[in-house]
Amino acid sequence: MRPVIDMCGIHRIFETEAGFAHVLHDIDFAVDPGEFVAITGPSGSGKSTLMNILGCLDTPTSGTYLLTGLDVAELTDDELAEVRATQIGFVFQSFNLLPRMTVLENVMLPLAYTDCPRAERERRAVRALYSVALAVDHYDHRVNELSGGQMQRVAIARALVNDPAIILADEPTGNLDSHTGAMVLETLHALRRAGKTIVLITHDPGVAAQADRTVTIRDGRLYHEDERHGAKTRRRDVIPPAEITQVLGRRPIADTPDPGACGPEADPSVRRPLCAVPSPAGNPHRKAAAVLGGGALS
Repeated sequence: MRPVIDMCGIHRIFETEAGFAHVLHDIDFAVDPGEFVAITGPSGSGKSTLMNILGCLDTPTSGTYLLTGLDVAELTDDELAEVRATQIGFVFQSFNLLPRMTVLENVMLPLAYTDCPRAERERRAVRALYSVALAVDHYDHRVNELSGGQMQRVAIARALVNDPAIILADEPTGNLDSHTGAMVLETLHALRRAGKTIVLITHDPGVAAQADRTVTIRDGRLYHEDERHGAKTRRRDVIPPAEITQVLGRRPIADTPDPGACGPEADPSVRRPLCAVPSPAGNPHRKAAAVLGGGALS
């Protein structure tokens, strides 16, 4: 069975004022269809950078990433946008819902960039909301009228509306109390039982324990459960700094932890990625559209 996510030898290097920051080191990571995998690690370990590459919001400096059999490095910007819109559903800690829109309109948003007629968009949005067990009488509410758990369910429904193969959930319970967080995790388990592939990033070991398996990222290196117990050794050595400077030129590499996310919220004045997706404009509608795989709202 071919993995839906297959990373081999992934490195990510950013240029900073101090030199080169080698954030991800020789990442090998595969996820099978229908698997629920948790990625855990401390702040600054490289989780955000790895998540951005998994979600095709950023590209690796070297290595191979196959997503549902597609070599991401070979895709154009338009093709990457289509992959984000159709193959991946994003769930964020901060929900990233648009407050001026209703629940139903938020869930319909990813379909605005398709040829789908409005009636069909509404039908799909209602089906997605039903799948996360949100009460029908909330569909016409503004999202700021909802509780945190309800907003996260809306965010999950929005991720599902295009029927993606993969759900990427970045700290989906981070802003929720334990009871509400448990309800969100049960929703993710239900999606897994329905055949979706779930990749969840979390700081919380209790949340990570809910997954089928857990991998840990520390100092930009990924360790699998059996590796932590000494049953495996890494198959590749980290690229020697001399080789990278030979390819990239100029300053030596600063082997530093992840200084923050690279993507729509990245501050270009802090660091300039060597290979990166251009940041969208500051308009929140444009930011949401870029993450969900389309252009700006008309």
